[in-house]
Parts: sequence; C-alpha cells; structure tokens
Amino acid sequence: MQINYDYIFAGAGLAGLMILDKMIDARLLERKKVLLLETDVKNSNDRTWCFWDDESGDFDNLVSKRWKQALFVNEKQTIECLSGDANYKMIESIRFYDYVLDKLKKYPEIIWKKEKFISFEDKNSSVIVTSNIAKYTATFFLNSVFDVSKIENNIKYPLLKQHFIGWFVRTTNPIFDADCATFMDFSIQQKGNTRFMYVLPFSQTEALVEYTLFSPDLLPENEYEEAISDYLKEKGVTSFDIIKREQGNIPMTVFPFWKSNSRNVLHIGTAGGWTKASTGYTFKNTIKQSERVILLLKNPIIDFRKFHKPNRFLFYDTLFVRVLYRNNALGKKIFSNMFLKVNSKKIFKFLDEESNLKEELEVILACPKIPFIKSLLRFK
Repeated sequence: MQINYDYIFAGAGLAGLMILDKMIDARLLERKKVLLLETDVKNSNDRTWCFWDDESGDFDNLVSKRWKQALFVNEKQTIECLSGDANYKMIESIRFYDYVLDKLKKYPEIIWKKEKFISFEDKNSSVIVTSNIAKYTATFFLNSVFDVSKIENNIKYPLLKQHFIGWFVRTTNPIFDADCATFMDFSIQQKGNTRFMYVLPFSQTEALVEYTLFSPDLLPENEYEEAISDYLKEKGVTSFDIIKREQGNIPMTVFPFWKSNSRNVLHIGTAGGWTKASTGYTFKNTIKQSERVILLLKNPIIDFRKFHKPNRFLFYDTLFVRVLYRNNALGKKIFSNMFLKVNSKKIFKFLDEESNLKEELEVILACPKIPFIKSLLRFK
C-alpha cells in the first residue's frame, strides 16, 4: 500500500534540515508523515558555514570558532571590518547535522530513504516524486536538489561562480593571529579576475587558507594550490603540513528560481535562489528564508506561489553580478572602494538586506559609477 506523505524533501542539506528543525520548534510535525530522499548519510564534516553576526545569535551552541576581528586587505591598506559586538562565526556542518538529526529521532513518522531524487510531477492536488528506486506521493514537495545545467549559458541571468580551494594548514612557526580572520586579501595578483585570499586562523600555527575567485570560469586545480603556497611563503611560513583540503563552487546568480514554485512545490536552498548572489553566503539567509517557510506552513491554506517577495536588494545583486560578469577585473576596485569609503557595519547591513535607503545609497555611491550605470542602462 502506497503511503501518501504530508511532506517530501528532496535533499537533506542545510535548507531541508533547517526547515525541519524550525517545523519541530513550531510543532508543525505533529502527526505528519514526512519522507526525506537523501543518499548521503550526513555523518561527516563535509563543509563549514561562516557568517558575521551579533555576539549572541541563532545556533550559537553549534559555533566551533568565532573571531572578534576581521580584516579587509589590499596592497595599500588594511581595514578592520568588525566593530562593537559583531563576531565572525564558524559552524562545522557535522555539528549542525548531528543537532537536527538528533531532534528528528523523536519523530518516527519521518522516514529517511537513501535514494537519489530523479524528478517530480505536480498534479495540482498532489505531487508525485520519483527516486532511483520508487515513486512517492505527497501533499507538499520541497526540493533542494540543484541542477546547474538549467542556469548555465543564460544570457539574461549570467552565472558567476564563487570557486575556491582551501588548505587547513599547520605551520612550524607561529604566524597567525587566532582572534583575527581575513575576509578578503586583495593584495595578490588579480590576473584579470576577482581573486582574493580568505584566512581563518584557529591558533597561531593553524588556519584555513583559501584561494577564492568570483568569476565565470574555474581554474586548473594546480593554480589554486600554487597560489596558496606562494601566499604562505610571502607571509613568512617556512614549513607547513596540509591537514585537509576543501573545495567548492557556489553559484552567484539572480536566476528567478521561484518561478518554478507552485501551490504545492517549493524550491529551497541553492535550488530556490537562497544563496546570496553578491556574496555566496548561505547560512544566515537560510535561517531567514526558513522562518518565512514556517510562516507559510502555519496558514490554513498553504500556497508556495506566495513565498517569493521581490525587493530592491535583488535589483542591486542583479547589477553587481552583471558588472562582474562583463568585467571580472573590477571586483578588487568595487570591494576596495566600499570598505575604504563606507563604515563596514553599514556594508554588512546592506549585504544582509537589513539596511535603509540612506545606507544603501552610501554603499552604491562608493562603487565605480560608470560600469554600474552601463549595467543599469542594459537592465531589462
């Protein structure tokens, strides 16, 4: 006998588990049948999430490291970015997975099947979801499986990529300040792109050192690693061990994923456009978007077509992505102008979509004007 589920989730990553966590807190899973389709058992630390935040914030019990200082660097200046009670925080994914999955154990109606999501068919009154093993039916379907091929080579919505390789290193000599992170170090060669180093120290001899680009195209793997090695040498690191590596490719796009939402289907996470297009940051935005999902689920009549609410920040992100896509070497100048001319607290409010129009105008006027005016004139 086929079970009709109340909810099916394709993918049990950050977005899916965040929504389930908030559904538990809101008591929305009582007597509900839920199916999770996910092949990964989520028992390893497969990524880290970092974000700027107040000293006290959501999921502080999961934070493994926080920095009270963070720097923006170019070849001319070093700017302190955090002020007051602001912190830069790191959450290791395994701690988040363990936390949410432990809460889910109390709900036997939640079934986890280690199956690969293939497709879905919206029947208006229900949704049929197909895995590599079987077909399932649900009232509501939440999909976080991202298919990048749907947005590649899109002229109207160009795709920038935040791509990186990072080394977790242990050095012989003490070189790092364990209380001070480096958001962006643009003192490295740009080579016609937007390239910077990202450094998260854990002690005087241990850090994550990451070579990051905001650009349309990936590099050969050895180019990232040579850049990290050269950077460490320039910082006076004479000998080091690589404890582990991480690699990523985050889409930076304003593609309207929400247009694929329907009454019973909601695309979430990267597949729903929840990754901030101008930064690639996901964690805090996922918290906000998940809270909006919960508000919808509390309604007597649920309609996921009402989930997306366009705002002016989407317009700002659209201009930013188009400018960097057309002239990728401008990134250093854009970010340098912002941090040199605008108080960093206002910049973070702007990037978190919590600023007012006056603050936004201050950030916008700090950017190179001609490229953005040209992008605005092409805006359709």
